[in-house]
Order: sequence, then C-alpha cells, then structure tokens
Amino acid sequence: MSLQKSVKERFFHALGFELLAIAICAPLGAWLLGHSLAHIGLLTLMISLLAMSWNMVFNALFDRAQRHIGFERNLWARALHATLFEIGLLLSVVPLAAWWLGISLWQAFVLDLGIVLFFLPYTFVFNWTYDHLREKLVARRQAAPAGPVRALARPNQR
Repeated sequence: MSLQKSVKERFFHALGFELLAIAICAPLGAWLLGHSLAHIGLLTLMISLLAMSWNMVFNALFDRAQRHIGFERNLWARALHATLFEIGLLLSVVPLAAWWLGISLWQAFVLDLGIVLFFLPYTFVFNWTYDHLREKLVARRQAAPAGPVRALARPNQR
C-alpha cells in the first residue's frame, strides 16, 4: 500500500472525516439532547474546528518535543500522545459545551465522554474504509493503460 499522500489528499481526508462526523453527530445530538438541529449543528461545527486546530497545534508541539527530547514513537509515546491530545481537547470542549448548552461543567464532561466513545469506533471505521478504498483506487490507477497519452505523445509518427 502506498503511504505517499499529498497535502491536498490529507486536507480532503480530514475534511471528509469532519463533514461526515458533523452529519452524524448533529442530528443525533439534537435528538438526544432535545435541542434544535441548528443549535447542535453549530456546536458540532465549533467542536470540529477546535479539534482540527488543536490537532495541528498539538502535533507541531509534540513533534518539537520529540526533536528536543529525542524519544522514539513507540507504543508508550503514542499512548501519551493520544492521552495528552484528548486532555487538551477536553479542556476546550467542556467549557464550550457547558456555555453553549447552558449546562454544568460536569454535565458537559459527561457529554464529552459520550463524544469520545462515539469517536473511537468512528475513527477506526472511517480510516479503515478510507484506506481500503484508497488502496483500490491507487491499484486501479497503476493498472490503467497509458494508451491515449502515449498515442498523443507522437501524433505524426505511424
């Protein structure tokens, strides 16, 4: 499987991940929490933007820490990475959700735990599906004949 991904592909991967998550979470959240789809939709959009921004900042900081300290990205480092990322996201999402929904910080914390429990399988399924479809597409592109391009390369020769 080719692991070479362009910036454009990474952008569309992240965008697809977030748009599908919003499409699932906004109606589900509106139904479960008894708020309008617009109200919960805006909250999910804000959380999505926070998560994407935090992801970029946190990963840059983590990479910088790795260069400075010189640790390997083994199982422990990846577990620490995931834990610290989630704690940082929690610290921004809980107050936002509490304020937006007019609920206590504890209720927002419990809500965030539910969101995390949704995103664990969602992330696994989304990325597994994406990788599977991408592998098929890359294989199809590599197997496609270059007939028309080759024929156009030398139009005057027979």
